[in-house]
Amino acid sequence: MAGKQKRSSSEISLYSPLEELKGIGPKKAESLEKLGLFCFADALDLYPREYEDLRCKKQIADLEDGEKAVVTARVLLVRLGRGYGKKRTLHVLTEDNTGRMEVLFFAGGFLAKQFRQGDEFRFFGKVKVENGRVTMFHPSYVRSDGEQAEGIQPVYPLTRGVTQKDVRLCTSTALMHTDELPESLPEAIVKDAKLCSNAYALANIHYPENDDKYREARYRLVYEELFYLDAALAMSKTHGGRGSAGRSITGPYAQEFIKTLPYELTGAQKRVLSEVLSDMASGRAMNRLVQGDVGSGKTVIAAAAMLQSAKNGCQSAFMAPTDILAHQHFETLKKLFSGLGINVELLSGNMPAAERKRVLSGLADGSVDVAVGTHALISEGVKYRDLALVITDEQHRFGVNQRQNLSAKGVCPDVLVMTATPIPRTLAVVLYADLDVSVIDELPPGRIPIITKGYTEETRDKAYDLLVSEVGKGRQAYIVAPFIEDSEAIDGMSAEGLFAGFAKDHPDIRAELLHGRMSQQEKDSIMERFYSGQIQVLVSTVVIEVGIDVPDATVMLIENSERFGLAQMHQLRGRVGRGKHQSYCLIVTCDDSQTARERADIMCSTSDGFVIAEKDLEIRGPGEFFGFRQHGLPQLKMADPVKHMAVAQRAKEDVRKLLAQDPKLASAENAVFAKNLADKYMQAGRLTL
Repeated sequence: MAGKQKRSSSEISLYSPLEELKGIGPKKAESLEKLGLFCFADALDLYPREYEDLRCKKQIADLEDGEKAVVTARVLLVRLGRGYGKKRTLHVLTEDNTGRMEVLFFAGGFLAKQFRQGDEFRFFGKVKVENGRVTMFHPSYVRSDGEQAEGIQPVYPLTRGVTQKDVRLCTSTALMHTDELPESLPEAIVKDAKLCSNAYALANIHYPENDDKYREARYRLVYEELFYLDAALAMSKTHGGRGSAGRSITGPYAQEFIKTLPYELTGAQKRVLSEVLSDMASGRAMNRLVQGDVGSGKTVIAAAAMLQSAKNGCQSAFMAPTDILAHQHFETLKKLFSGLGINVELLSGNMPAAERKRVLSGLADGSVDVAVGTHALISEGVKYRDLALVITDEQHRFGVNQRQNLSAKGVCPDVLVMTATPIPRTLAVVLYADLDVSVIDELPPGRIPIITKGYTEETRDKAYDLLVSEVGKGRQAYIVAPFIEDSEAIDGMSAEGLFAGFAKDHPDIRAELLHGRMSQQEKDSIMERFYSGQIQVLVSTVVIEVGIDVPDATVMLIENSERFGLAQMHQLRGRVGRGKHQSYCLIVTCDDSQTARERADIMCSTSDGFVIAEKDLEIRGPGEFFGFRQHGLPQLKMADPVKHMAVAQRAKEDVRKLLAQDPKLASAENAVFAKNLADKYMQAGRLTL
């Protein structure tokens, strides 16, 4: 930007670099880039995380406990509190004509020089009123003789080197130029759904004039996010997904295979297999999700589908999230297909060059019927003669784009995705709108239910006594912690600390530590030794949430359970109960709050993954429950598909009507929307539109 003339807000355009504006230099622009702001148009999409309602002006005597308010007061005394350096607390005693108020800044030592006795400031923050004493915590503030903002002010997420004033300058500048933006939704949709205009919504989400206008703006932006998402998923179905031309794979092979098994399928398995085989025979490309708890029998459904494909002269690819899980699936499938003339091969990233070359050659000439592996299956140079069936296990570990990369190795192959993570139906409506959903909601008979017990800090020793007792019987156990290492900043158990303590207290038990910072080779080696019984107790983080079947593992001990989601704990519980012995899930809760106790009670009272998932969703919301980015979908900034279910259903219906009239969005009136949709969802290979 050196040598270029700075401009005023009115002289720039939405797509001007930030440095062109007076007040933003190269260093500031570089810091703003960390927030995703490269030009002024980007600022329009950085929505406020909260607001300062500067309309609520009060005198100190009128303040109420828990409210946020604007108070103008004089400084009486400035005092540094406990701590050291910049981390010291700062106490500023202030007064107005009605009373006194203490202003408290945590880690605010560096602010001390900004407040002098007698100076008057306008403070905005949350107050606590207790026994007549008024305290305002970490407020925003400005000298009363300085520039005064009014109304409702946005509060944005920040990064180092950026202030609220900087971001507000960018957004207010961008809002001066929203007339340059075309309407982002089809005009007919805006009219039928009674939405405010794009410009109106952006103006009132950043700087709301009042509560009603804010609600109008928010509704419009929530609707728009869900409308774009539904349209992208619907288009993805049409272009290479469900409904696209496929092949008809038929015959009695899968059903004959099922008859050879030493057990009978459950009613749920039979229903889901029928749905899968019907899809494969339909002449349309299958795009189906199979949900089912750990142990519900998803793998045998996948095996039957792959056998059906192989007996029709076609190939299948089975993708697992880790090398060790891929190895286990490979061994399972070899046993299932023994004597049936199905050639199964493993393809992993660390196999010897000669072995890899042999497998690649078999895939290319068609002599390999089933390939099992990790994302090595979609790597460059892997070619299939006739890939007709693609299966991904624990599919949320891959996302939409990787699933589609694997599908691209064939010509409109059938796609089957499997997950043991129970997804609430309310959330599945959004996350899996491009898939038909099958649910295996029944466990095979004869499985011994896992006993789940809750413990507190005071009774923790009893949990460890049970674990040690089980190890003494020749069993194995997991101990899971929320953090890798101890931290002064966070109160919680660490895997390193628990491992050190357990090893010291039980030197006769072979224990090992596992966490996500280890190399994949280290993790695989440890899991292999645990699988083979060389390790008796594995102390780990949630890296073992998706793992391997260890039949002798009978204890899952979860420390600091309040720091895990219910669905996550249910997944961890699924790591035990794989063998013939009674298994236990021991939940240690260190938080004595009612919410923590309720969560522990839910885990102890039900083993139904879908009930647990719904409860988890109620407590934590969809963003925490299941990150959208894992799916290759852009993060929803405004919309909550559960809280806004009515809006989601309206948007979905409107998308259906729009695509019924204009399936390819080829009409002139839909041109802007079609371009935006492609730009938004095709970047980084998110979806194929």
